[in-house]
Amino acid sequence: MTHYAIATDLNRCVGCLACTVSCKAVNGTGIGKFWIKTLRIGPNANEGSQWPDSVEMYFLPVQCQHCENPECVAVCPTEASHVLEDGTVQIDKEKCIGCQFCAMACPYNVRYLNDDERVVEKCTLCEQKIAQGELPQCVAQCSTRARFFGDLEQGIENMEGPASLGVGLAPSYEECAKSRVKLGEAVEPYTDSDVHHLPDVGNAPSFVYILRNRTWQGRE
Repeated sequence: MTHYAIATDLNRCVGCLACTVSCKAVNGTGIGKFWIKTLRIGPNANEGSQWPDSVEMYFLPVQCQHCENPECVAVCPTEASHVLEDGTVQIDKEKCIGCQFCAMACPYNVRYLNDDERVVEKCTLCEQKIAQGELPQCVAQCSTRARFFGDLEQGIENMEGPASLGVGLAPSYEECAKSRVKLGEAVEPYTDSDVHHLPDVGNAPSFVYILRNRTWQGRE
């Protein structure tokens, strides 16, 4: 059964905010409203270590995790929040009454009330784009090629991102946007212990984070 998600190589992420900015641009979110936030974790000191190993820091993009058992769906009184066949969690604005039960139930604080429309909004995983075979905007615009999109059922190593065609080849933007490379081919080797999820409180978050040689600052 299909379950779309995003995997992020945190060792590649430099906190440039390209994902956050491009998401706002394509989805038209209001001032102070975000579907994806990039958090700085650290810096934390490692006693007894020498620079640069003496300090740990990384960036963590956080958005709707399109959970396997989303509590936001369970508490919605009108079934506005629902799960599609592709595993993504969506909001039917025609049914949303703005009660914000879903926002309160979300353990990641990634939903908010659109004050103008009086409906709750969040990351849709660019449903309109993936339906046409495109990548989510935050994946397509990642400047360090840290983000990959695909079906969890096919394994995270088969998730795809835009390929970096190399300096000197001068590809057009359209060529870059259409190119694809698999996570397993593009990133540095990792082990099962390097693969993490945001805290699971029974909702089974789907997004994957890869972090090597640093301390993951969150329980599994």
